[in-house]
Amino acid sequence: MKQNNFKELEKHVTMLGWLHLGLNLFTLFIGVLVFFILIGAGMLSGNGEAMSVLALVGIFVLGILVLVSIPGMITGWGLLKRKSWSRLLALIIGFLSLMNIPLGTLLGVYTFWVLLAHDEANDYFVAYST
Repeated sequence: MKQNNFKELEKHVTMLGWLHLGLNLFTLFIGVLVFFILIGAGMLSGNGEAMSVLALVGIFVLGILVLVSIPGMITGWGLLKRKSWSRLLALIIGFLSLMNIPLGTLLGVYTFWVLLAHDEANDYFVAYST
């Protein structure tokens, strides 16, 4: 592998790691925000039943977004630490991110471009794992 290609790929993998981490932290933030908005709306209604229902919906939404965000944050951390397993996980998360229009789609396409279009990508992660 050429040293120049190695450095170029290293920049892209670092950027990819931060993007996975950032987008999934943003998703987690949205979940927390929706949770508090729903709790606040329930409290403003003054109706005990509405407050209970909105609290359950808020917990459900937050739970789903936490479950969706955790693998992406682990992927970002793995890419930043150059873990060998992170390449496969990033490809899986990148594929699943394609459905999250528009930011997830951009992240998925960038993930595929970095990890599949560069012939050195597999060697790059193997070199760091040894």
